[in-house]
Amino acid sequence: MTDALSRLLASRDWLLADGATGTTLFNMGLMSGDAPELWNEEHPDRIQALYQGAVDAGSDMFLTNTFGGNASRLKLHSAEGRVHDLNRMGAEIGREVADKAGRPVVVAGSVGPTGEIMEPMGPLTHDLAVEMFHEQAEGLKAGGADILWVETISAAEEYKAAAEAARLADMPWCGTMSFDTAGRTMMGLTSAAMVKMVEKLDHAPLAFGANCGVGASDLLRTVLGFAAEGTERPLIAKGNAGIPKYVDGHIHYDGTPDLMAEYAVLARASGARIIGGCCGTTPEHLRAMRAALETREAGPRPTLDQITTTLGGFSSASDGTGDQAPPPRERRRRRG
Repeated sequence: MTDALSRLLASRDWLLADGATGTTLFNMGLMSGDAPELWNEEHPDRIQALYQGAVDAGSDMFLTNTFGGNASRLKLHSAEGRVHDLNRMGAEIGREVADKAGRPVVVAGSVGPTGEIMEPMGPLTHDLAVEMFHEQAEGLKAGGADILWVETISAAEEYKAAAEAARLADMPWCGTMSFDTAGRTMMGLTSAAMVKMVEKLDHAPLAFGANCGVGASDLLRTVLGFAAEGTERPLIAKGNAGIPKYVDGHIHYDGTPDLMAEYAVLARASGARIIGGCCGTTPEHLRAMRAALETREAGPRPTLDQITTTLGGFSSASDGTGDQAPPPRERRRRRG
């Protein structure tokens, strides 16, 4: 039998992913510097509400509360010995929510970066990275996650280590990178280079793409870069809900539900089949995105100018490949 995500992809032209984990948990009382993964044990009701919010908004899949659930990150909270249990708990809560949904919903085990720099630039070896990712993957698998969802990766070496860990755990997986530095990841990878890397992996992801980064416009330019390489693998777009701004002591994202609805439609037209939101994306945004995808016709591949006119200007004139983008535009405000 094929995996749950592949079955959904075979039956649908597009899937709606979830929104922001961190934004939602901060709204529930998580304090800056706390480990969200500890809430899988301390506040399972809140984690259930996090997942349920995405399902109720129409998401076809959601990520578990395990983004920082590897030994390197949990060591900062003296919880490096609890990797398996915390990941298992996060997935178990998700499995319960998904199984009660009344429709197919994929539980995606979130696997974030280790937070360390890989050799030769840093101290993290390939074998140790694989070991950390594998430990996390086994916990997610034990909790009932359908797939692994590797996200916000910057280094090709770390992405490859996660792929090997997924193979060792015998788990299907998806993987996104964050393109936030003039169209490149923090470690210098371009969209074209990512496609080439993905296609050479022994245990390739079911789907790949981009998440987080700067704003929705930048992310869609990256998705267009993936599509331009001619890959036949499904593409993922999980953009932030606008641009972060510091307001009254809190980070606020200025993207409205209407703006994210436009982003979702443009993401589909740009070639993405799995479309969701990242930082700042709430269930209200997701409902607007779902409604737009269901009621609006799929359009032709957008131009860069169409993207900036609709969503606002790019943060950089360069997409990381040497091509120049249109000059930044003032963000257009939509009524409502």
